[in-house]
Amino acid sequence: MRRDGLQRSPKGSDVDQRARQPEGNDYNARPNLKYVFPMKSLLYAVSLLFSFTLSALASPPATFTEAKVVAKQKVYMDQASSAMGDLYCGCKWAWVGKSGGRIDAASCGYQTRKQQNRAERTEWEHIVPAHTFGNQRQCWKNGGREHCVDDDPVFRAMEADLFNLYPAVGEVNGDRSNFNYGMVAGNTGQYGQCSTKVDFVQRAAEPRDEVKGLVARTTFYMYDRYKLSMSRQQQQLLMAWDKQHPVSAWEKERNRRIAAIMGHANPFVTGERKWTANYKPVGGGVVQAMPAKAAKPEAKPSLASAGSVGAVLGNRNSHVYHLSVGCPGYNQVAAKNQVTFATEGEAQAAGYRKAGNCR
Repeated sequence: MRRDGLQRSPKGSDVDQRARQPEGNDYNARPNLKYVFPMKSLLYAVSLLFSFTLSALASPPATFTEAKVVAKQKVYMDQASSAMGDLYCGCKWAWVGKSGGRIDAASCGYQTRKQQNRAERTEWEHIVPAHTFGNQRQCWKNGGREHCVDDDPVFRAMEADLFNLYPAVGEVNGDRSNFNYGMVAGNTGQYGQCSTKVDFVQRAAEPRDEVKGLVARTTFYMYDRYKLSMSRQQQQLLMAWDKQHPVSAWEKERNRRIAAIMGHANPFVTGERKWTANYKPVGGGVVQAMPAKAAKPEAKPSLASAGSVGAVLGNRNSHVYHLSVGCPGYNQVAAKNQVTFATEGEAQAAGYRKAGNCR
């Protein structure tokens, strides 16, 4: 110890210990600022670098078909036998083909309500239904889903957004349809031990408690990123679910996996944003509409489109069917995607649904 109170360091430099640490228990003493590292600046810089790195390495899917394959391979590859299970019932499943799956009903006590074929398979649920976000695009009003897929890049981005996709029991996915989420009274045991409930009269679906927070934060993400309009009632319900059901370890991991592909995270999962009453969506995913296409020469009708009145024509890509009378999209289905059915019942049994713009 030197006479001036300075202690020599092992390397021989003089360090003023009194400047580095307050004397006694005086925790309010002003620190020597030259030793205080600007942590906020460091964290901001790291966050910014992480965002740029994600964007640079990202390769988001361009179509819904591609998104399903990517989701299987890079997001849910280890979830088929996980404790979390599928979205609505927690069922385990076995992967089949490029992106399909076969439900293990015994693993979750699932009981078929009505549609046995769909009850036995997984389907890719759009947490915010395509009908919901499509209805807020002009293309949907001009010709439904197929028209949006052809002409609207924003719709294609929404349809293929991995944050909005999750494997689900096909029957429950079909029953949920395009219903909003809501609280459903009664209907307990509708699908055996699966606790998700659907009210066909009120057109509402209440998912199991384990995923209420996840579907709320996913919905916030979709409405924020694509600048969609949400009813006040729906906002209030989802804000309550967000509060009651915090982000789980799996939701964080899911967010990390998808962010690596999409180039951005869900800010409502990371905590960067919080949905509140009167929240104004940012619209970071909205891109300019494609220029109008030149008019195509009228194509000769295919065998399917030249069918008799009452024929049913399905689109194998979207699993939507059209009637030859009353459905504007009947003559717009590409020949390579056409599947014909004798009746609507046959189309529905095969997992197809009627086009939303049919009169």
